[in-house]
Amino acid sequence: MTELPSPGLRQGEPSSRAARRLLLVHAHPDDESINNGATMARYAAEGAHVTLVTCTLGERGEVIPPELRHLTGPALGAHRRGELAAAVRELGVGDARLLGGAGRYGDSGMMGIPDNGDPGCFWQADVDEAASHLVEVILEVRPQVLVTYDDNGGYGHPDHIQAHRVAMRAIDLAAERGHRIEKVYWNRVPRAVAVAAFARLKDELPALPFGESAAVDEVPGVVDDQRITTVIDGTAYAAAKAAAMRAHATQVAVAEPYFALSNDRAQPLFTTEYYELVRGEVQVGESDLFAGVGMDAGTGEGS
Repeated sequence: MTELPSPGLRQGEPSSRAARRLLLVHAHPDDESINNGATMARYAAEGAHVTLVTCTLGERGEVIPPELRHLTGPALGAHRRGELAAAVRELGVGDARLLGGAGRYGDSGMMGIPDNGDPGCFWQADVDEAASHLVEVILEVRPQVLVTYDDNGGYGHPDHIQAHRVAMRAIDLAAERGHRIEKVYWNRVPRAVAVAAFARLKDELPALPFGESAAVDEVPGVVDDQRITTVIDGTAYAAAKAAAMRAHATQVAVAEPYFALSNDRAQPLFTTEYYELVRGEVQVGESDLFAGVGMDAGTGEGS
């Protein structure tokens, strides 16, 4: 099995001594590439230390390629772990972790199905216990910036909601233990941008290998434009994002600048990525997640 990259740092040691350190918390393999692939590639290329924590292996995901549909349960999870390793390589990210270790928390499936009640699934995890594993990563990496989902998980998936809860709780617990994360962002897409992108998709759909178009409100994190605080131009990293998404072949079919999930409904592949700052001081017209961050935090001072 392809292993995820990890620098193997000691607690409290600044990650790669990099001045800027970004932590992203996601629910399943593929979420990182779809939501933040261009952002991750950009900051990795600029020399920031980018750490990804994925909470489950996505064992209940629906598989797209017919030749891989025999993969279910743990076998699918193991395969998706390999896809995740390939994706982060495409993004240039050298630090990817699984919350609590591989297989600690199982995929919960979509909201409202019996799988949500599995005692081993992430949805059923004790939030403080799960957050404790993330706190250890925070104290090791000492990020100034954290990115995760909103309180609805972007679109209501139980694992995404739980990832939000665990991340926000871990931020508070880490502060109690001496490291304050300066800025916390939620993934967003401004509604006007989504509407314009779907209008272009409608015109181009006949030439695409997808059955139909998704709807704007199927895109996780769509909000009114005024809630957007930060815009990350990742167009220079469009190829890296698309390659990372292709690495998740069980879950994503890519036909740039569009993609589809297992429902075969096309949606835009955004290479400019959008965020809402929910903790920290926003800078006017932010185009950098680290805007206003005190870079003396590399030693833990001022953090």
